[in-house]
Amino acid sequence: MIQSSYHNFNNAKKVIRIGLSIYFFLLIFEGALRKWVLPELSTPLLLVRDPIAFFILFTAWHNGFFFWNNYLFIIILLCIISFFSAILLGHGNLLVALYGIRIYLLHLPLIFVIENIFDRDQVMRFVKWMIVLSIPMLFLIVWQFYSPQSAWVNRGVGGDEAGAGFSGALGYYRPPGTFSFTNGLTIFFALATPLSLFALIKPTGLKRWLEFLAFACVMLSIPFSISRSLFFQSIITFVFLMLATFKYTKIFLYQLFAIILTISIYLLSNFNSDLSTGITVFKTRFEIANESEGGVKGVLLDRFVGGSIDALTSSDQISFFGAGVGLGTNAGSQLLIGRRKFMISEGEWGRLIGEMGPLIGIILIGLRVFLSFKLLSSSYRQLSSGILLPWLLSSSVVLLFAQGQWGQPTVIGFSVFFTGLTLAAIKEACL
Repeated sequence: MIQSSYHNFNNAKKVIRIGLSIYFFLLIFEGALRKWVLPELSTPLLLVRDPIAFFILFTAWHNGFFFWNNYLFIIILLCIISFFSAILLGHGNLLVALYGIRIYLLHLPLIFVIENIFDRDQVMRFVKWMIVLSIPMLFLIVWQFYSPQSAWVNRGVGGDEAGAGFSGALGYYRPPGTFSFTNGLTIFFALATPLSLFALIKPTGLKRWLEFLAFACVMLSIPFSISRSLFFQSIITFVFLMLATFKYTKIFLYQLFAIILTISIYLLSNFNSDLSTGITVFKTRFEIANESEGGVKGVLLDRFVGGSIDALTSSDQISFFGAGVGLGTNAGSQLLIGRRKFMISEGEWGRLIGEMGPLIGIILIGLRVFLSFKLLSSSYRQLSSGILLPWLLSSSVVLLFAQGQWGQPTVIGFSVFFTGLTLAAIKEACL
């Protein structure tokens, strides 16, 4: 009897892990399905991970791997209140409200399932996958970078021949990689950066040349993505690496080596015309955008902080229960007015307050910030024991969880999966 129960326990754990693996690979390749493989099903594929998330949660709950906590309880309670207020006092559209609340009922709880179900081997498996996938992803975006928007590789969602790239500089467009939009690519490489740095310092079990190649690809993704967000996020990751030396002094030489290697990659790129073109385009894009946004202050403060402060200071202008959950998403606007539009706010905190009202919105923001700081402090404490992975991952995960635009399916997917992975890495004391 005991042996049978143990067998069922392990089988359930295996099934949940398979489900989470499917969730991860759909997150990476969902855009490819919507653009290239099944463009005629691009709209339903937007929600392709939802049934997987439901299956994982149900299986975890049924087999005792899902545990309630105060954090989850408060968020789900607030979201249920927001759901009914959206129907009764807000936009009144049931489908829009369901689309908005699914973020919190289906996806957010996966964080704690991942934390409970992943052991050290599982954490390292996904670390390796991100490192390996960064190599073909770089080659793909270089192909997209040099191809016209009308090319097959640049097709948009639903096979749109106008292209999926966003305006960059000097006639080049920001490539989306395998994702539906460019923000997915930015987040992918923002997470691959700390993981590739970690692999330089503490070998993951992959071939050493593969880890070096992956690091070079991650660094070269910055100019070819033409993404200032990725550039600044990479700087934050390197700052986290430097801060780690205060608690983990043994990595100082590795830190120096990573910086020298990064500089060498860009210096050597100048001898290759294809690589140097990407760097030139990125520099031009950076200079033009800085001039229009008021320099580095405008880019950093207004982009990362200003929008959040504005959302909080203008909350008194919004009705108590807000306009209704789901209204601030692109899918919500598509359902209501027939086209994609930011009907509330392009910023995440503004969207939350606008959808759910000042009280519930600010509480939800506070809970997200609270978990982010908790994750940050827990990972920093582990540095004194020589545990580096959670701290480096936090450099990207903390901002993504606190401010990421969860109304976009790719963003909520990355936020959930890698927050859960970071918590699992802390629990398992992953090196």
